[in-house]
Amino acid sequence: MNYIDVFNGDADGICALIQLRKVNPQKSQLVTGVKRDIELLKRINGTSEDHISVLDISFDRNRTDVQRLLNQGASIEYFDHHYCGSLVHHPRLSTVINDQSADICTGLIVDQHIGGLFRAWALVAAFGDNMNTAGMKLGQASGYSQDSLTSLQRLGMYINYNSYGNSLSDLFYHPDKLYQYLLQYDSPFDFIHEDTEIYNTLDNGYKEDIAKAKASPFLHQSADSAVMLFRNEKWARRINGVFINDLVGQYPDRAHAVITVNTDSICSVNIRTPLNRKTKPADQLARKFESGGGRKSAAGINALHIDQIDHFVDSFKKYFS
Repeated sequence: MNYIDVFNGDADGICALIQLRKVNPQKSQLVTGVKRDIELLKRINGTSEDHISVLDISFDRNRTDVQRLLNQGASIEYFDHHYCGSLVHHPRLSTVINDQSADICTGLIVDQHIGGLFRAWALVAAFGDNMNTAGMKLGQASGYSQDSLTSLQRLGMYINYNSYGNSLSDLFYHPDKLYQYLLQYDSPFDFIHEDTEIYNTLDNGYKEDIAKAKASPFLHQSADSAVMLFRNEKWARRINGVFINDLVGQYPDRAHAVITVNTDSICSVNIRTPLNRKTKPADQLARKFESGGGRKSAAGINALHIDQIDHFVDSFKKYFS
């Protein structure tokens, strides 16, 4: 059997796969990319000898390729928490998908699937996906101290920070290499204490980038919502997702968007719902724009033309008012 692991390059995708491969070690082909590289199944072909594990990429965005790979004879197991749309039913397709809750991530789905055997990695996934309340609640129930949970929270943030960029050249570490480094450790605490070079590289990069983000302009700011604009630079592409999560924590009653200019004419957009105020789902707004998608509390638009910025800001203000 030939094993292929296809996973989002963010903290949730990486930590979900770590858990899966800790309980079922396999030598596998790794297929991943930057966080916004969602349609990863396009990269592979399948045969009857292939078992494909897919983690933390939207089923809706990959449905056509799921069907193609099944037709080619492959077997697929699919773990995810993003909007899935209509599922494909097939005897060689197993789906563990929950897109109904804003408090679940793929790492927590895998944690439930394997009975919590590598709970600390699931907590890193949750914290990396900005599910701090869910992560703290589960961590405390699992017996972790506040200091330990703070360490896991910071690691999740740094792994997630490493996934943002237009291309792999924007990142400090290729996600498949970072996954392989982390997989060596049964516990994330061992990684934190033993592999200080990787941890310190991400820590220093984060601190430098966050300082530049804080100096960026607001396009709109009110009690209900705020929109920031980042210019076309590597630091902006790396920090936008993590910085917007920080904003959500600082201003929990406000919806947030960060628009990052990626070329002369194209931007990417990060969207977050308020923590303390119930609103319509973020992914519904994102899907009104071509290349938009995500989940209820966090969504994005991969390619927004610069001429559409004003239209997006107006739509965002009205949607979250």
